[in-house]
Formats: sequence, structure tokens, C-alpha cells
Amino acid sequence: MKSIVRTLLAATLMATCLGAFAQEAVIRKNIAERLPQLKAIDQISKTPIAGIYELRVNGTEIYYTDAQGNYLFQGNLIDIKQRRNLTEERVDKLTAIKFDSLPFKDAFTIVRGNGSRKIAVFEDPNCGYCKRFERDLQKVDNVTIYMFLYPILGADSTEKSKAIWCTKDKGQAWQDWMLRDQAAPAAAATCDTAALARNVELGRTYKITGTPTLLFVNGNRVPGAIDSTQVEKHLADAKS
Repeated sequence: MKSIVRTLLAATLMATCLGAFAQEAVIRKNIAERLPQLKAIDQISKTPIAGIYELRVNGTEIYYTDAQGNYLFQGNLIDIKQRRNLTEERVDKLTAIKFDSLPFKDAFTIVRGNGSRKIAVFEDPNCGYCKRFERDLQKVDNVTIYMFLYPILGADSTEKSKAIWCTKDKGQAWQDWMLRDQAAPAAAATCDTAALARNVELGRTYKITGTPTLLFVNGNRVPGAIDSTQVEKHLADAKS
């Protein structure tokens, strides 16, 4: 009897899997034919809504479609009963950055006190919010700050970032500019500034769309300028 039950369960599971593969194939075929400009679909998965499927495209882009690939829509899928933004949760998971995996060679460090606590920051030298944030950050002690220059506000941001990156003391040059409006000298032609392009590409990959953006060791990401009290709270949460 048990063997019969196991056989039936295995057959049911196989049928379910085959059905899921067939459904995915239909969606892929129809979307490709009807919307060829859409980039290759990375993954198709069910949503909590019957007949609605999630399409993951280009690593972290989320779209939704019906079971036949007749319709395509983009936006936030919200579970109003549980008050959860399912799309936002999904994107956050896809764009999560493990702190220890950050390319620290493309950043410079500013150490205060014993430097025991860690934070990574993406900033643009022409960002007014970043300058306000930097003034507040002066109040935070016993921290190591990994500063990723992230010039996304135009060509002048790139030139200023190059000048800061090419100085002997990057941390000092950064603070001279952000806190005292003292610009670093123009970058030497021989200085390797490829790290800046890598930072911009890294940010695009992980959807860092504004500055400042803060990353903590527990994986928490905070977009926007927060004050020193909030920084302290996030540092404490990351340590606990």
C-alpha cells in the first residue's frame, strides 16, 4: 500500500513539474514573439495571485504577465491584507549586497577613533545632501568609513571625483571639499581612475540610484542623508 501511495505522489509531483515547465515555455514563446525588444527573461515564477506570473529580466527588473503572455505590466504588487509590498521585497532581495563582498580596493577609508564599526557610503562630490550628511557624520566616532566615489550627477562630478581619487591623501581631499569647499588639484593624466567607472557600474547593478547611499555590515541599505543619531542606531543594529 505504501509503495502505491509513493508511486502516486511521485507521479503527481512529476505531472506538476511538467505542467510548470510547459506553462513557462508558453509564456517565454509568446513574450518573445510579441515583445522581441524585451531582454531575455531570467526567471518566471508564480505570484500569490492565481494566473499571474513574475518575470525577472536583466538580473533585477521585475514585470508581471498572465498565463498566456498576452499582457505585460510593471508596478508594485502589494499584499494589502498583510500590508507588504511584495515587489519591493523581491527587488530588495535581488539587489542585496553582502558587505564583505564589496570591492574595497575601489574605495578609500576614513578611520575615526578605534575604527571598530564599519560602514560603506556611496557619494557624489556635487551632491548637496551628501555635504549635509558629511557634516553630521563628523559626530560619529569609532568607525571605519569605506568611501565609494559615485559620480552620477554629471561630467563635473566625474572630474572632481578623479581629482580626489588621484590625491595622496584621498580622505583628507574628500573632507576638504565636502566640508570646506577646498577643491583638489586636477587629476594627473597618468592617474588610474578606472575604479570610478567600476563604482558606477556596481551601483547600476545593485540599483543604487541616489546619493548618499549607506551600507551596513548586516546588509541594511539606507538611501538618503540621515543624521548622526540615525547612523548610530543603524551601527548598533548591525552589531547586535
